[in-house]
Amino acid sequence: MKIAFQMDPIGPININADSTFRIAEEAQARGHELFYYTPDCLAYEEGRITARGWPLTVQRVEGDHFSLGAEQVVDLADFDVVWLRQDPPFDMFYITTTHLLDRLKATTLVVNDPFWVRNYPEKLLVLDFPQLTPPTTIARDLQTIRAFKEKHGDIILKPLYGNGGAGVFRLTESDRNLASLHELFTGFSREPLIVQKFLPAVSKGDKRVILVDGEPVGAINRVPAQGETRSNMHVGGRPEKVGLTERDLEICASIGPLLREKGQIFVGIDVIGDYLTEINVTSPTGIQELERFDGTNIAEKIWVAIEARRG
Repeated sequence: MKIAFQMDPIGPININADSTFRIAEEAQARGHELFYYTPDCLAYEEGRITARGWPLTVQRVEGDHFSLGAEQVVDLADFDVVWLRQDPPFDMFYITTTHLLDRLKATTLVVNDPFWVRNYPEKLLVLDFPQLTPPTTIARDLQTIRAFKEKHGDIILKPLYGNGGAGVFRLTESDRNLASLHELFTGFSREPLIVQKFLPAVSKGDKRVILVDGEPVGAINRVPAQGETRSNMHVGGRPEKVGLTERDLEICASIGPLLREKGQIFVGIDVIGDYLTEINVTSPTGIQELERFDGTNIAEKIWVAIEARRG
């Protein structure tokens, strides 16, 4: 198959952690032809969805992990699969790329399905499953957020469309910084904030469970660094080997059919204790760590699911 990757610049990536690199590496091993472009090179041109980029070859060599062919402009309708793999922020630039890629649906499989990526971003899809999540409020209004804090005491406050642990604050019952933080966030963004009841179980880790075509295939535990609330690996969280609990499987059984129906082939959910906190569909990570811990080739499972959909 002809495979295009819409992703952030490939040069600076960590080849031992980057999920897109591992997916590309597995595709190449399966005999597929790779093409790479960055999202700013995606375009609509008189009825065609095009991208300016390069034929791509990857190899697992530090500092020499990719080579590019001659730059060319391609019609993405000529490709079998396009991967939507740039990282958030989930802003209007990101959303516009999903609108453009959605126009390929008659000819090309876009992974994950951009229509539902646009409508089901990480912190919003969980709202469909209130029985699985901690108490949650999404609001821009300070009075509403303050009432939530008064009810639940110890809370987590974060940007609705943030990622990688950026801008995540824990406000304990005695903390008096809510108004200042609200002023800070609303001063540079028109987006609402999301607040959730703090889950003390995060000290034991924030579990990333990987689902492929709606089925759980494994998990890693991300343990916060000493003195940190956030467990994201971007901010020093430590990955650990962990198994799936009965509660994890119950959560996956509840959300898996919807993910499969909506074309969300590669998904990473976040579970703290018994609670689902996020469903990551934009650019999930974790497959390399899981492969090292469990010996499970998640990239292979992803490609088996894609190849089955392409027939």
